[in-house]
Amino acid sequence: MHIEIDGRPVPAQDPLAVPAFFSYGHFTAMQVRGGRVRGLALHLARLDSATRELFGAGIDGDHVRGLVRGALERAGVRDASTRVYVYWAPDAEAATLAVTVRPPAVMAEAAQALMPVPYERPVPHIKHLGGFAQTYYGRAAVAAGFDDALLTGAGGVITEGSITNIAFWDGESVVWPDAPALLGITMALLEPLLPSVRRQVTLGGLGSYRAAFVTNSQGIAPVRRIGPTEFAVDEALMKTVAGVYADVPWDAI
Repeated sequence: MHIEIDGRPVPAQDPLAVPAFFSYGHFTAMQVRGGRVRGLALHLARLDSATRELFGAGIDGDHVRGLVRGALERAGVRDASTRVYVYWAPDAEAATLAVTVRPPAVMAEAAQALMPVPYERPVPHIKHLGGFAQTYYGRAAVAAGFDDALLTGAGGVITEGSITNIAFWDGESVVWPDAPALLGITMALLEPLLPSVRRQVTLGGLGSYRAAFVTNSQGIAPVRRIGPTEFAVDEALMKTVAGVYADVPWDAI
């Protein structure tokens, strides 16, 4: 295979050729603080499980940890937004792992407005590389005056945000949509620590909920509107959720 980028030849053996031209893979995204990560075991299990499902063999968690530690050390940082990508070229004997290190990120605390869009992620339980539609709809939402997109299925069934999980408060329980979606690490950490239930949530039924919030590796934020439906920000709820999340331990990489 001959590869050129902007008219410059690139050796086919270049390790970057795999992620650049082979879009079948998956990843996990984490926030690192002081060389530590919340839910590290969940991140490692996610990578191993998805690699087994997609490629038929797992990856060693200690190997992943070593790669992340090395990337952070060579980047000269201990606080970062870090991703681990897993690829496996058709003719390769082992997976290719790529680690990216960017400045740390925190979700904005301002309440979000979400634009419902008719899209469901394929193979939603895997954090895979097929993010075109999520980016497309996320950009469309921003262009329309919203903060992000909310993915929905047939009948207005709510699944997840474009890069978040969403939860609703009915006054007694934190309701996580019972629909095909990615189990985000932050959701996985919070769900057992809150009075949580799984229940189908639809756009037509939003009026029965008092509040909502979204979660991902960058944090938690309240939701103020979904389409035309307005939500009040429940300060007591958000304080409780934030407090529970703050108590989640950080694991050494």
